[in-house]
Amino acid sequence: MSDESPDHEQDQPTDRPTVSRVEAFRELAQARARGEMVFLPRYLTGQDRRRHVRQTIREDHETRIAQGSQQAEEKFAKLEGSTFSFFRGTALLFYRDLAGEDAGMPTVLTLGDVHPENFGVMPSADDVPIFGVNDFDEAYYAPFTWDLKRGAVGFLIAAEEEGGQDDDEQREIAEAFLRGYVEAMQDAAAGAEHHEQLRQDNAPKIIRKLIESALEDRSDWLARKYHDEYRRGFRADDEHVPVSHRVEEFQKVLDAYVEQCEIDVPERADRMRVKDVCERLGQGTASLGLPRYYLMVEGPNRDGSDDLILELKQARRSALSGLVPPSDFEVDELAERISHAQGVHLVRGDRFYGSAELDGLSFGVRERSPYRDDIDLDDLSTKQWKKYATVCGRSLAMSHSRSDEAGLIDHDVEPDVVAAIGPVDLFVDDMLSSALEAADRVRSDHELFRTDHAPGAFGYLDHVFR
Repeated sequence: MSDESPDHEQDQPTDRPTVSRVEAFRELAQARARGEMVFLPRYLTGQDRRRHVRQTIREDHETRIAQGSQQAEEKFAKLEGSTFSFFRGTALLFYRDLAGEDAGMPTVLTLGDVHPENFGVMPSADDVPIFGVNDFDEAYYAPFTWDLKRGAVGFLIAAEEEGGQDDDEQREIAEAFLRGYVEAMQDAAAGAEHHEQLRQDNAPKIIRKLIESALEDRSDWLARKYHDEYRRGFRADDEHVPVSHRVEEFQKVLDAYVEQCEIDVPERADRMRVKDVCERLGQGTASLGLPRYYLMVEGPNRDGSDDLILELKQARRSALSGLVPPSDFEVDELAERISHAQGVHLVRGDRFYGSAELDGLSFGVRERSPYRDDIDLDDLSTKQWKKYATVCGRSLAMSHSRSDEAGLIDHDVEPDVVAAIGPVDLFVDDMLSSALEAADRVRSDHELFRTDHAPGAFGYLDHVFR
């Protein structure tokens, strides 16, 4: 198809099917997992790679492009702005390059989108701040190496763009992430496994300082970010659009969610009465342009000082779906998959994590909190980057190790993972070499995206004309 200006978007055919390569990649992944020699898209060069990048991103954003969503264009502009944003927002492109890879490696419940900003501070079931993995949108049962490969790339690119680290420092930071993972998994396999929360009283200094900086009085936080002048509902601004006329509708959604997810409602949520509703605009990178709502739930004081904020975010299929080597462990529902991952990866995490249905769509539910925060990457020294990367590697290993206790894996994963790692230096070198190649590919793909975005390539879909 030809790529024309977005000014002519109304000329797109709307009655023709769009091109989909989902099944083709599923077959490719299965063939590679069987050991067949297949041609992966990462081997493409020149114009062939450019078309692959363009088509994959169009496929991944089909609904948003078809709806002409303003936030879809905002997302594409965000992807254009930095390589790290591009990396964060194009997980499908990344994983199509791995289709069927590492079929012999142990399966765990992977996070699916590991990078430095997908670890952070969040509320526990007891409403105290804890640190760990905090974004489960792409979570999927897959070889443990997939998280390490994406995570190492994420640290390389973030250290360069967000931290201003040179090439040698980037490698050292990515290596610290990998070695942190290996050491924690070795400890777990040796019997030192302890699935405890990482809290202010037991966290390393760099994480303890992050938790301390995130602490804020709830009343002040609500007044600063959400409340109108009367504390009766959301104030209108560039990020929040009140839809107060939908309160009754969302109350029914919330009631059904509490019942179906068997939520143990704490006293601080009182009657789970929806006080107000707003649309949340401009949040996230990968999910930018998807429907997202905030619910203001009245607290026991009735004066607004202790209100709760619950987030409903539309869930999509994981970018790993259909690309991982086949296994006996699958949770492929939408928000239910995300909720399952949170329950596995975190020890007594956010008690409000769950799933709800709204407008025929699947939504994940979680609590917004005064101390939900992540680290300021641009403020870290090289030494702090390495410490943070090590903590994140260890945290990821602990999340993976819960795959057999809280997840679906029916045998001890830690000894298998350690055995699969083998000689540590060789394994780390393999992972790092793979990540360096992938990071270069991300940078090149970003330039291809920018070349295509300028003439409006992402206002269109690929349609089938015969």
